[in-house]
Amino acid sequence: MLPSLKTIRCRIAALLLTLLCTGPAAAEIPVQHTRGQTILPATPKKVVVFDLAALDTLDALGIPVFGVPAGAKPQSLVQYNEPRFRRMGTLWEPDYEAIDAAEPDLIVVGGRSGPRYEALAKMAPTIDLSGDDADPLGSELRNIRTLARLFGKEAEAEARIARIQAGIASIHEKAGQAGTALFVLSTGGRLSAFGPGSRFGLVHGALGFRPASTDLGAGIHGQPISFEFIAKTDPDWLFVLDRDAAIGVRGQPARQLLDNELVRQTKAWRKGQVVYVEAGSWYLAAGGLRALQATVDQIAAALGGRR
Repeated sequence: MLPSLKTIRCRIAALLLTLLCTGPAAAEIPVQHTRGQTILPATPKKVVVFDLAALDTLDALGIPVFGVPAGAKPQSLVQYNEPRFRRMGTLWEPDYEAIDAAEPDLIVVGGRSGPRYEALAKMAPTIDLSGDDADPLGSELRNIRTLARLFGKEAEAEARIARIQAGIASIHEKAGQAGTALFVLSTGGRLSAFGPGSRFGLVHGALGFRPASTDLGAGIHGQPISFEFIAKTDPDWLFVLDRDAAIGVRGQPARQLLDNELVRQTKAWRKGQVVYVEAGSWYLAAGGLRALQATVDQIAAALGGRR
């Protein structure tokens, strides 16, 4: 027996009411990252970030975040120290109680906070966007694209990536004829040097500067060096990162530390090719979308102004 018109109308009404109350089922979102794959039930709305490069990218793309780590941040991200953003511990020590109370839809870790992935993944969907020192630029661009895809910002991200890649190509072309380079980090009155394959290997990899020394390891903290080492390697370009300035520690500024008789004898000093890199972009938020553009712009300007 066919259902009556009244019964059909009731069934249609019930179906419409169900759709209005529950809405269509959201498609799951698989996210590939350093630790594998995380499945998200939907585009996250409450995001907690424990990686400053990721925070830099999210901010550049206009994607709101709920919680951030306390501590030093580059000038472009100092607004995240304001009370309107919840403190969730530090990059090294998350506040698990605060995270549990927040009930985030997504937690992002990377770099310094990467080792906390396992613990945080038990609390909420978590992705690890740690970079790869063997392929710094490639991994940084992958991480930017991962976040852009997740939040529907692919077009904007690709336009900005294209600009970065064009700048890198221009630098690489000039760097091949620019002589040798040495990248050093100063902290607490001491110096460390970093070579190809290290955390600052972008200088010798994607940017194309020939290393002034081929004996430097790829350790995370670099190789301790002396002023005599700088004089002996005699680079054409000396790139300097002042770590104390980056993290807000009072110490002897890198400019003052390197202004001595031995360093002044190098080709880099005599040619005016000592570049004090922007510490926030290179040390704190390295690999973020805005930080990467700032890095490219600074090196391009230095090369463009050389004698």
